[in-house]
Amino acid sequence: MTRFGYTLMTEQSGPRELVGYAADAERAGFDLLVSSDHYFPWLDSQGHASNAWTLLGAVAQATSTVELMTYVTCPTIRYHPAVVAQQAATLALLSEGRFLLNLGAGENLNEHVVGERWPAVGERHDMLEEALVIIRDLLDGERVTWEGDHFRVDQAKLWDLPPAPVQIGVAVSGEQSVERFAPLADHLVAVEPDADLIERWGQAHEGAPSRTIGQVPISWDPSRDRAVERAHDQFRWFGGGWKVNADLPTTESFAAASQFVRPEDVADSISCGPDIDAHVEAVAAFWEAGFTDVAIVQIGDEGQQRFLDEAAGPLLEALRAAAPKEE
Repeated sequence: MTRFGYTLMTEQSGPRELVGYAADAERAGFDLLVSSDHYFPWLDSQGHASNAWTLLGAVAQATSTVELMTYVTCPTIRYHPAVVAQQAATLALLSEGRFLLNLGAGENLNEHVVGERWPAVGERHDMLEEALVIIRDLLDGERVTWEGDHFRVDQAKLWDLPPAPVQIGVAVSGEQSVERFAPLADHLVAVEPDADLIERWGQAHEGAPSRTIGQVPISWDPSRDRAVERAHDQFRWFGGGWKVNADLPTTESFAAASQFVRPEDVADSISCGPDIDAHVEAVAAFWEAGFTDVAIVQIGDEGQQRFLDEAAGPLLEALRAAAPKEE
């Protein structure tokens, strides 16, 4: 059965508001909560970028059953992988085993802030591979000394570990990244409903059955015009695609890159308005592609509480009625 998630979008809401939304999302019946891990918003109009790890620590105490995830953390520049491993282990303990660590190669938007150069994609994947090995070994309880091409670790050991090792998902986008990272991770993360990607992952992944975790934005509002306006204001960057979005360094860059995107262009790619069936159709593309988990992004802080109070319950009911059932 498909699991449905709610996204704690750190770029569009403040941390106190997000903790409240998390508790309300659990009460509404979402299966999982995923948090973005950004230092910058995509656009100035979003206006926020709180620390994901502090936020998730608070969310772990404000909730009791819902699963928690990063979506996704880059463990290579802004964070050292040994620090990410420590954060993940601590959060798993605070949440009593409800945390899943999702990792990716990152975006210049968030990583440039520490003053390091932004590597080309091949080097970023080399860095992510090293980081995955380090993080996995630390979460398995090993004492790690590492001298690699990109990272050094000196006798690191995690002293507070959960009873079961934290599982790891990795963001992939094509055949090369699937073949490289499937043996190192437990689960797949992707933002496009690509059935071929899921099939390749299944062929390349070794070990236990794997979850495939997607994410889809919607803009629910009783007024379709307002929903489109909000989506255009805060999510017009979305259509740039990974190859563009990963390399732009500032909110000004994203504003310039998306300046000619029209509201109708956004409405063509993002489900907008009050129609629950239309939102179900947008999400359905993921389970039809073979995804086991789909996290919904409700765009914008304005109207977020109303979405949780009025629309989340009916949307989840409709999604579960439409999604394929376990045989």
